[in-house]
Amino acid sequence: MEYSIEIKNLYKNFKSYQKSPGFKGSLKSLFKRQNLIKSAVKNFNLSVETGEIIGLLGPNGAGKTTLMKILTGIVVPSTGELQVLGYNPTLRENEYKRKVALVMGQKTQLWWDIPALDSFHLLQKIYQIEDKQFKDTLNELTELLDVSHVIKVPVRKLSLGERMKLELMAGLLHKPRILFLDEPTIGLDLLAQKNIRHFLLDYHKKEKTTIVLTSHYMADVEALCQRIVLINNGEKAFDGPVSTFHQLLGKNKNIIFSFSSPITNSDELKILNQFNPSWDEEYTQVEISIPEEEFINVCKNVLNNFPVSNISSEKTPIEKVMQSFLARNHS
Repeated sequence: MEYSIEIKNLYKNFKSYQKSPGFKGSLKSLFKRQNLIKSAVKNFNLSVETGEIIGLLGPNGAGKTTLMKILTGIVVPSTGELQVLGYNPTLRENEYKRKVALVMGQKTQLWWDIPALDSFHLLQKIYQIEDKQFKDTLNELTELLDVSHVIKVPVRKLSLGERMKLELMAGLLHKPRILFLDEPTIGLDLLAQKNIRHFLLDYHKKEKTTIVLTSHYMADVEALCQRIVLINNGEKAFDGPVSTFHQLLGKNKNIIFSFSSPITNSDELKILNQFNPSWDEEYTQVEISIPEEEFINVCKNVLNNFPVSNISSEKTPIEKVMQSFLARNHS
């Protein structure tokens, strides 16, 4: 089994200072500072197979972006062992940088006031891409992403979805063996998100590129990832297939009942309270999660006792599994 990424006992600590407010506090801090140490990544272990797509999940501040920056050599770890494609990212060797790419949804690598095509030609020189390979890759990506009509337009005049497609092109021009994606669909509308996901799946199928993804859009994770790594407070809380992650709460179904009139009767509410219901403000819609084997009986009971106007059902969304898992492990 070949691994593209191997991490053992990785730590990353950040040092900051705390001072009291006001002039007196500033003066005092000149002579005595209170050091604060925060561990963004703690005792982290991970192995990623070549050609695998994994999703790094976790709440804000969990350490996902820090880990991505460590893997690409932007941030130096405090301690631990790290190998990516046989290289130590900390050394930032040019040969290594030609084999990886980092695309961040909240930061651009394209020049704002010039067309993306000009930035691509600059990247060709930086990565030392041969002319034929550059032209072939450029034409291929332009067609796959359908951006021929915007590639010569200044980046600042493009929509967010168009810019994100061009950011992906910029990251893939040198055909990296590992693609790191940090929130690649943030801020995009549903159609743009879907287009990005379809492109990444098609590209991965063709190139077998190893992809490491962070995203707050669970649709990205479910559509792209074969495996989930959950990070909480810098530590790995879960590592396994998406299907296994879903089963952490058992084989539950998520049901949403809509009612033609508000439900205010305390006896009626009591029927659903056993399922920890989530009601809307008007008490005309409720969401519950129930074991799969109780699905039919619960639906019959609700239909017989409530003015049901609509029912929708799905397996428990992955974000709810994550929330429940984190809450359970935090308590």
